[in-house]
Amino acid sequence: MPDPTWFEEEEFGDVLDGRTLRRILGLVRPHWRHVAGFILAITIISILESWFTFQGKRIVDEVIVPQDTSALREILITYLIIVFGFALGVFTFIYLTGLLGQRIQYELRQRLFHHLQTLSLAYFDRTPVGWIMSRLTSDTERIAELVTWGLLDTTWAVTNMLAAASFMMIINWRLALVVLAVMPVLIAVALWFRQKIVLQFRLSRRINSIITGALNENITGVRVVKALTRERANLREFRVHTDDMYRASYRAHWLAALFLPLVQLISALALSLIVLRGGQLALEGALTIGSIQAFISYLIIMLWPIQDLARVFASLQQAVASAERTFSLIDTQPDLADRPGAYDPGTLKGDIEFDDVDFQYEPEKPVLQGFSLTVRQGETIAIVGPTGAGKTSIVNLVCRFYEPGGGAIRINGVDYTRFTMQAIQSRIGMVLQTPQLFSGTILENIRYGSLGASDDEVYEAGRLAGADDFVQRLEKGYESGVGEGGVLLSTGQKQLISLARAILSQPDIFIMDEATSSVDTLTEALIQQGMEALMKRSTTFVIAHRLSTIRRADRILVLQDGRIEELGTHRELLRRRGHYYRLYTRQFREQADRVWDSWNGATTGPALAE
Repeated sequence: MPDPTWFEEEEFGDVLDGRTLRRILGLVRPHWRHVAGFILAITIISILESWFTFQGKRIVDEVIVPQDTSALREILITYLIIVFGFALGVFTFIYLTGLLGQRIQYELRQRLFHHLQTLSLAYFDRTPVGWIMSRLTSDTERIAELVTWGLLDTTWAVTNMLAAASFMMIINWRLALVVLAVMPVLIAVALWFRQKIVLQFRLSRRINSIITGALNENITGVRVVKALTRERANLREFRVHTDDMYRASYRAHWLAALFLPLVQLISALALSLIVLRGGQLALEGALTIGSIQAFISYLIIMLWPIQDLARVFASLQQAVASAERTFSLIDTQPDLADRPGAYDPGTLKGDIEFDDVDFQYEPEKPVLQGFSLTVRQGETIAIVGPTGAGKTSIVNLVCRFYEPGGGAIRINGVDYTRFTMQAIQSRIGMVLQTPQLFSGTILENIRYGSLGASDDEVYEAGRLAGADDFVQRLEKGYESGVGEGGVLLSTGQKQLISLARAILSQPDIFIMDEATSSVDTLTEALIQQGMEALMKRSTTFVIAHRLSTIRRADRILVLQDGRIEELGTHRELLRRRGHYYRLYTRQFREQADRVWDSWNGATTGPALAE
């Protein structure tokens, strides 16, 4: 199998390109009414906020300075209208923004999960689980934040500054130009810091995927970790990753923290210009005291969005990095796909022919070379050989999880690449060395591959697989939960459930990949009985290290370095006294030695279980 440890995060450019931006906006396009709604609401709020400040100017100039209360009632009514409109606008944009964010996140996760179903097994072999999980969870959340709250923050900043600038121009356009001259400097500072912050957050996201993968491995493999007392070593490795992420995040936040004092200094310069120039105009009678106060307030209104840019840019750049990685997953094409004109033959019954097949997972590392074999319809063929000989690769090719690099595989005389992937894989049953169950009940897990099966058909499959006895002893029987990944069941029980699932699907081709290597002798016997029910109507491939489980196979294939070393029945291969004979007699001797040692008290329970 290919080694997934080579996988590395993609490298992306330092500048957000137009294509990424267009694709992000494309997520929003179907919901343009929601976007238009909250943009309109935030625009109205920005105008009302500047209008509110303008009413403050009127109170100073029309009420306090002349000590005349005649305009006070009208100003207060205007205040109430502004406050009511402000409250309504806030409710509208929060509601629409939240709704839009949830819809985009929902649709994006659905799209990603659907796309994952189309990818070939090779993709999952070479891609860490943590990387994929990070795309479907935290990355989708950040993208939703970008196209909702990020867009809202940007709109709020632009409309606030435009509204404030407009009101300043109305009051005194000369002083307004003095204040606006400072804005380009602030924006230039913000853009410079943006470029620096993005690098650190992209690094942080890359390390986060590694950390997620490490967490997944340590949690799912906790039994092995405990058994091998790997806690301290794992902690050291995990600390290295978290230290790297801490340093990247620290640098990003340090830059964001440095940004704010610079903004404060530039703001102080703008404020001093207002006081200096405004004071001169006031002495000349060209500007009122209320106008100076309003200018100071408008400056603060304009500075709030810019001061907040460090936080906004930090979250935006996290979301942009997430978008780039998410789109890279969406753009990933399946290694295998249906050929033009592919069809469903209706059945896979017939001989399976390997014709001079070459196969490799990685260039220059052949697994199968010139492999030729014909498996007759209904035949049970066992495959044995050392690790890396190509046993699992053969069944991967049969399932069309991979395709030959050379030669051809034919089913009933037809090149199987002319069939649809669905047609092949829906007619194959498989029981693996490490059985995979899903959260839910035993009944749901058996029915997993045949959703239209009745309860009675499920019960019959459980009986044929030899699972019915232990299931009936459970308090809820077939309605008993199996836990995440089948954690509430033993390995043998999970194998029996997997076998029942395969029996229920009534496959044309049945594959057993080391399915009895981790179970006791009694469970092995039950699995053998269940296999016989399948073998009667299926072409069967059995991979096994325990040679006692394959003696009844019609033929036994001995693989060595991707080539056929020996082929024949159990008796024929023993008579040849070749590679299979040596493997079999060695296992027989080892088993006899274990039994003898157990009689003499040299070993304990596990040896007897063999």
